[in-house]
Amino acid sequence: MELINAVILGILQGITEFLPISSSAHLILAPLVAGWKDQGVAFDLAVHIGTLLAVLLYFRKDVTNLIYDGIQSLKHRKFVGQGELLLFLGIATVPAALVGLLLMDLIDEQLRSIEVVFFTTLGFGLLLGWADWRPNQQRDLSSLRLKDALLVGIAQAFALIPGTSRSGATITASLLLGLSREAASRFSFLLAIPITSLAASAKLLEVGASDTHIDWLAFLVGGVTSFIMALTAIHFFLKWLNRFGMWPYVVYRIILAALIYFIFLT
Repeated sequence: MELINAVILGILQGITEFLPISSSAHLILAPLVAGWKDQGVAFDLAVHIGTLLAVLLYFRKDVTNLIYDGIQSLKHRKFVGQGELLLFLGIATVPAALVGLLLMDLIDEQLRSIEVVFFTTLGFGLLLGWADWRPNQQRDLSSLRLKDALLVGIAQAFALIPGTSRSGATITASLLLGLSREAASRFSFLLAIPITSLAASAKLLEVGASDTHIDWLAFLVGGVTSFIMALTAIHFFLKWLNRFGMWPYVVYRIILAALIYFIFLT
């Protein structure tokens, strides 16, 4: 892999992983537009590690508190602090983990088409806009219940379809459940940690079981680039959240869908 390819793909992964605009769509489209070969599973592992480290670093205090309160909850046999939130994060991870385990080959083989990416980019983008436009979104994370966690988890499972966006699907579901933008976004970002860890572990096993040659320089460049860009994306997303809401991403998705249609489908 050329280093410029690794840099560009690392930038795309880092920016789009946590913004509600679909990293999978961009990583499918970029090689098609540029005429590049598929980046391979080893590079996918590198950028997943980069984005995972970014979200862990950015939310390190939250993660530390969640783990501590989870341990205390087990010790005292009742929820302490954010122990219940930790449980809900685990529950919300289950649907996507099961779908990924059982259907990932089918998704990769049947649902990575341009047509699918077009419809998911446009459809889920409009759904995000509608969810953000609706009033009465005042709930915080302390009001989260088991049903909410399951529904957000199911939304995250749908996000395995390319073009949907994991953050977009989980934020949309949270907003529809009445969570505030801040609560919906925080839950989505925290939920990225277990599911990205599972995805990276699966790719690591796949790399380890194959004879694939690893371009370690491209691996490092892609991982570092995605790490830096993911940190930047999270920071500015949260900084501009109340000012702009979700509509900049909705408009972007509509424009992207239009470009996909006119470039690839006409």
